[in-house]
Amino acid sequence: MSIFGCIVSGRLVQTDFQQVGETQFVITIPEADNINHIVVFLTGLQQFPAGLAGLVYFSWPNPNAPPQWQMLGHISNEKPSAIFKISNLKKKPMDGTSTTVIFDQQMSHNAQIGISVEPIFNVKEENPVNNLRTVVETSHKVLQHFLNYVTSFALTPSQIPSDSTDMLVPLSRIQNWYSNVERRLIQNPDFWWS
Repeated sequence: MSIFGCIVSGRLVQTDFQQVGETQFVITIPEADNINHIVVFLTGLQQFPAGLAGLVYFSWPNPNAPPQWQMLGHISNEKPSAIFKISNLKKKPMDGTSTTVIFDQQMSHNAQIGISVEPIFNVKEENPVNNLRTVVETSHKVLQHFLNYVTSFALTPSQIPSDSTDMLVPLSRIQNWYSNVERRLIQNPDFWWS
């Protein structure tokens, strides 16, 4: 029995992880198209050696290409199990957030979970895929809210009082700014901090 286990929502526990490298383990998940959540855990047979943790990766089936691995998160002695929502990953095109960590496997028609045992300092608390998505989604919502707010005050030229001392900004300039920021956000989600 493996030191790792996984549960696919609605299925029996799987513990048949295969060691495919010195510190890499893979399990195949058949019929992966309808999977929404998975749980990866330590079975309790053995703990990680001090200073090590397991980075958890997932790969959707692609019959025409080798696996593309997406990091989901990690498990460790301090965090012996984790649940991951994966249904949103299968609909996303590969956008540079996947990794090329290869677990020495041939192309597969089944999904796979990979665990790479690495020094704990390599583990980031945040899932980079979700963190990137959160930054992009939050930025987009803020931009949309700002545009909606500003346009709610829009006046036609005939509605502007002749004695107004307010400084006016053409709505087309704000819409142009919105489009430029949205385009830059799509090209580089980190541009806010660049």
